Amino acid sequence: MSQALLEGISMGLLLSAMIGPVFFTLIQSSLEKGFRYAAMVALGIQVSDALYVLLTFFGVKFLAKATYFEAVLGYVGGAILIGFGIAYLVKKQTVKAEASVEEVRRAKKRSAFLKGFSINGINPFVLLFWISIASLIHLKTDFDRVDFWSYYLGILLTVFSIDLIKAFIAKQLAQFVTPKVMFWLNKAVGVAMIGFGFRLILFAMA
Repeated sequence: MSQALLEGISMGLLLSAMIGPVFFTLIQSSLEKGFRYAAMVALGIQVSDALYVLLTFFGVKFLAKATYFEAVLGYVGGAILIGFGIAYLVKKQTVKAEASVEEVRRAKKRSAFLKGFSINGINPFVLLFWISIASLIHLKTDFDRVDFWSYYLGILLTVFSIDLIKAFIAKQLAQFVTPKVMFWLNKAVGVAMIGFGFRLILFAMA
């Protein structure tokens, strides 16, 4: 295993340890709609990360100067997160101990993918993270093209794998989650989303 890939895996583990809107979305989705639905959310997150990798790797110098881009992401992303948060606060749902195959098929997998893609994609802190990674990569003079993409591959695969593990563990705990617990979990997720939303708006205003 190459050194670049190992370094990428290490960075991916660090990124996976961060708690933010994505974490709460994954856990809530897995508990409420099952592992497969949450896996689609994780896939949406992965695709948005991959797009940011391409965007920042090839345009890191431009993005570093385009501060207005971060501000726009902050305002729009903050508003979307607040919207998600309000939706979690007002909705009334009960948890199901085990989602059947038919229920999983009926779940809106496209909306799950878009949920993961949007919540991760509109977060300017995610953009800043990938800008910092791109800057770090460009400073590694001993890396060749294969090392560059091995490093990124290590990060992306690690994050995706950890997200799936989080969703799987949450699903195993679903049998212990009562409707009352799910009710308060939705409230907690809603408050967290609103908090992250205002944080993004404050970031954009700074």
